[in-house]
Amino acid sequence: MMAQDAAAPATPHAVGTVKATNATTLTLTSATGDVTVTVPDGAKVLVVAPGSKDLKSATAGALSDVSVGDKVLVTGTAGDSGTALTATRVVLMKAAAIAETHAAEDAAWQHGGGGIVKSVDASTGTIVIASGMKTVTVTTTPATVVKRYSGSSVAFADAVASTVAAIQPGDQVRVRGTKSADGSSITADELVTGMFRNYSGLVASIDATAGTVTLKDLTIKKTVTVAVGPNSDVRRIPPMMAERVAARMKGGAAGARGPGQGAPGGQGGAGAHAGPAGIPEDGAARERSAGSDLSQMLSRLPTETLAGLKVGDAVMIVATSPSSDTETPMAVTLLTGVDAILRASPSGQTMTLSPWSLGGGGEGGEGGGEAGGPGR
Repeated sequence: MMAQDAAAPATPHAVGTVKATNATTLTLTSATGDVTVTVPDGAKVLVVAPGSKDLKSATAGALSDVSVGDKVLVTGTAGDSGTALTATRVVLMKAAAIAETHAAEDAAWQHGGGGIVKSVDASTGTIVIASGMKTVTVTTTPATVVKRYSGSSVAFADAVASTVAAIQPGDQVRVRGTKSADGSSITADELVTGMFRNYSGLVASIDATAGTVTLKDLTIKKTVTVAVGPNSDVRRIPPMMAERVAARMKGGAAGARGPGQGAPGGQGGAGAHAGPAGIPEDGAARERSAGSDLSQMLSRLPTETLAGLKVGDAVMIVATSPSSDTETPMAVTLLTGVDAILRASPSGQTMTLSPWSLGGGGEGGEGGGEAGGPGR
């Protein structure tokens, strides 16, 4: 005899993006495929803001408010086909509102900061980071959201909840929050951290089935295998642009200018490159500065695929650090076409990529936040 307190079956529902809509139905694309939803006159349509956790602030809507690209959660009764649903309630999140929210979040990350962790005081929630040529103090509060990238994914959505105590010197951190007027401190609303590795060298082999590339890293002089997943950003730098970056690393004035840029930072003259306040840079500083410029260029470079790579290609990779989750680092960014750059930095020790692509206008003019938010 069936137990009387057996759990009741879940109410039929579907979540997805609207693919098509008309006067009585809508079609949405869900994780399991397309679902056709019939919306009768008595069904409720509730409009919610992005990020809403409940329906307390929802406003009444109508089926005519639903457009292609909107996100919906439908509950109702299932049809015979398994891919049909008759709605009793449609919870609607407008695509335009989602885009506005993402834009605001992206701007907040861009105007925050980031860098390499120098020290952590978990008792006070204070993190000191090296950001370009500056040292920045990050202050956290109990309300600060702290996340960490796992070793198996470079997607921001997959970053897991963490703590300030879990942050270690050498970690890279990205901060969203309120920056002081002089840029020397940030009060963090949210931060995401991770341990990343930089690799560079010539591709020795490609396993398209496993989605990996193998190369002999110039710095550690060992063969490494790196996974390239759907969230990895694979780019190809044109030869002339690579030559300009290489020339800047060597101190050439003409090569120091990236696309659409004047003399870097408005400093320096022919045959030399100057750092902040006109201070001449040494070779290592030039390479770090060129690396920052290269990270800023990434979003404008042509995209590439794993299938487009071949054995012998010169690559630079920034990847997650192997962890207990996986022994194979996952590429955040893979940049190919870097032959000239690696010739200018044959040891591969100082010319590295940032795990977050740098946009303009952030971190005190030394490279801003990531376009699209961390890993979005």
